[in-house]
Amino acid sequence: MAEKKPKGSRVKIKFNPIVGPLQVLTAVLAFFALALGVIIAGGYLTRAINGTTQQMSLEITEATIFTTTTVVTPKPTPTPTPYVVNEILSFGPDRNKIVEDYFGPLPEVEKCVPVNHFEVKGIYIAADYDMQDKLDMFFELAEQSEINTFVIDLKESYGVTYNSKNELANEIGYVSNAFDLSEVVDVCHEHGIYVIGRIVTFKDPALAAKYPDRAICDATGTPLKFSSEGGNYFVSPYDTRNWDYIIDLADEAIDMGVDEIQFDYVRFPTGSSTTGAEPYYGAEEDLVPKRFEVIDRFLQTARRKIQDPTGVPVSADIFGISVSSSLDGYIMGQDWATVGFTQVDSVCPMLYPSHYAPGTILNGHEHEFPDKEPYSVVYNALLIGSQYHNLDGYSTVRPYIQAFTAYYIGEGKYAIYDYETINEQIKGLQDAGLSEFILWNATREYPEGNYGGNRG
Repeated sequence: MAEKKPKGSRVKIKFNPIVGPLQVLTAVLAFFALALGVIIAGGYLTRAINGTTQQMSLEITEATIFTTTTVVTPKPTPTPTPYVVNEILSFGPDRNKIVEDYFGPLPEVEKCVPVNHFEVKGIYIAADYDMQDKLDMFFELAEQSEINTFVIDLKESYGVTYNSKNELANEIGYVSNAFDLSEVVDVCHEHGIYVIGRIVTFKDPALAAKYPDRAICDATGTPLKFSSEGGNYFVSPYDTRNWDYIIDLADEAIDMGVDEIQFDYVRFPTGSSTTGAEPYYGAEEDLVPKRFEVIDRFLQTARRKIQDPTGVPVSADIFGISVSSSLDGYIMGQDWATVGFTQVDSVCPMLYPSHYAPGTILNGHEHEFPDKEPYSVVYNALLIGSQYHNLDGYSTVRPYIQAFTAYYIGEGKYAIYDYETINEQIKGLQDAGLSEFILWNATREYPEGNYGGNRG
């Protein structure tokens, strides 16, 4: 039996020397002819297969497109639902419409971060080039008392004090770079101090001079200066460009670490203009928001842009006389009955006894020389204001109290404001049902003491 070759073994051609040359040549030609035939046949087969595949692919692609466009309907991208903020403040249907038509709707809030309210017992520290070097002195005072907060200037009427990169502030040229805000905040936090950034809002002579169309003007468009405001210009609270600038500064300060934003001079100027000309806010006065509606609307807007989305509290400084006199409040645009319902975290009435005229009557009590009666002025002013600020939904009330001696009001009319006199005011606000306060002294000089009011 012949031996079987293993499966898959190669065919070997052995040259037999007996075989003639002609036979060898014939065998070689036959082998090459067979190979060529296999190659040609393979080419035809490959084309046939590829053609079928391409046709099938085309048919599948067309079927897929046809199915997608006719059978499957893409779902539209859902429109995000804005977070609904329930505003407490209302001027009444007719007045609300006037305010809305003038300023447009309040900005939407995508989310609302709750405020973690901090009980402030603070001192004001004026910004200067040596402020950063003198912080240790104020830390020592805080360690030996109930003081837990520093209010630091971010913007005064003369300009921006910290190392701001704000484009408009630098264009005006009034960024003093008196201190590094981030460094100040960091060292305060290391000492357990809460930091409030104070921003002077509408008293801005340099901005008004740079851009007169943003100032309070008369009917001819001429910017006005005001005698009771040091002969200075005010930028117009009606101009929302001024709102945006202030809010931009606040956002920058928050990025640099401040714990709270406080707006000062968030009002219209007091008194008449130096020329006697009247401010002009629009020809059809019935269709123009009232001054207090403008200030309230600014605070609502600032709250929605700062406090609501970040949880960083916003507070506003209010003239003390507004608490007890609605007429004065209307002139300045600070209505105690409504400002606390803007839902900013705190409102801060400046209840300085020296700012009340001799013979002022508060809550039925006549004060011959108010500066000499610090307890009574603070206590009775707050009792009058409580008819509003004790209502549900009103902002926390945190008074500024006097920590300076008002020599300028005349001999016999003032008291020396040492620790005991200052602490009398704290007792007054405590007896009126409040607990928070900020001491004001423009020269940053505060006597030693606990500042505990009834706790000594």
